[in-house]
Amino acid sequence: MEIGNLELENPYILAPMAGVTDLPFRLLCKEQGAGLLCMEMISAKALQYKNKNTKVLLAIHPQEYPVSLQLFGSDPKIISEQAKRIEDLPFQILDINMGCPVPKVVKNGEGSALMKNPKLVFEIVSQLVKAIEKPVTVKIRKGFDDDHINAVEIAKIAEEAGASAVAVHGRTREQYYSGEADWDIIRQVKEAVHIPVIGNGDVTSAEKAAKMRKITGCDGVMIGRGVQGNPWIFRELAEYDRTGTIPPRPTQEEIRNMMLRHARMQLEFKGEYLGIREMRKHVAWYVKGMKGAAKFRAQINQVESYEELEELLKMLIK
Repeated sequence: MEIGNLELENPYILAPMAGVTDLPFRLLCKEQGAGLLCMEMISAKALQYKNKNTKVLLAIHPQEYPVSLQLFGSDPKIISEQAKRIEDLPFQILDINMGCPVPKVVKNGEGSALMKNPKLVFEIVSQLVKAIEKPVTVKIRKGFDDDHINAVEIAKIAEEAGASAVAVHGRTREQYYSGEADWDIIRQVKEAVHIPVIGNGDVTSAEKAAKMRKITGCDGVMIGRGVQGNPWIFRELAEYDRTGTIPPRPTQEEIRNMMLRHARMQLEFKGEYLGIREMRKHVAWYVKGMKGAAKFRAQINQVESYEELEELLKMLIK
């Protein structure tokens, strides 16, 4: 799969997720075989005002290439200027978020709210494409709500403005992440544009990824919630493509080792106080489905050190 002048090793992409796809988690997904890693979304305005919190979000490691850096905003001038200012950072693709459903983002006319303003979409993408040399991609949703299903229109506009690819989440903004993703809208977008189309929504296994590709004809598959607590999904996707079989799921010992390694990486990257708190949600995802997991998830929220986490995991995983 190619995006602009960048060729990916495989079409399986880690979705950008705020509070999830930080540097440690991206590195784990890369090790498992992800074809492209997407960073957490970054506010163009925060970059403009040199907000100190953006520094950690901009961290990129050479071992994770290729990486897509995602900006959000609604002012074409600010977005293009800030993209130009950070273009020397070692990311390979710049993505514009037009799919975030979070109220505080939407109220500012950003994220999925942009889908209500096709003219502004064109201005943002066209100015950005002119400002930087790296490929520009756009992440959209099915539409803002059921009365405004316009993914095809927005994808065509993005292509006309110079975007190198478009990712489509098969839900409206009003749906957030509820109900089933509409894969047919991904098919419609794929049939309407000539740039690569990346499908997103409800892919939690290699079989589902293959099914999405068959139904929609999409060029790439973006994995979001299906990778939470499950970086191994990228290994399974690659193996399924190669052999038609799915490798065995990791043992509980492998899961524990991954959790502890993930925790060590988080603590090194963010310090103990923040790192261990960031790990709480990841650990809850890792242990999902295990015997005693419900009780364990309540206990994990009290953990305040790596040693406490290690002891707690000894009780859960014998």
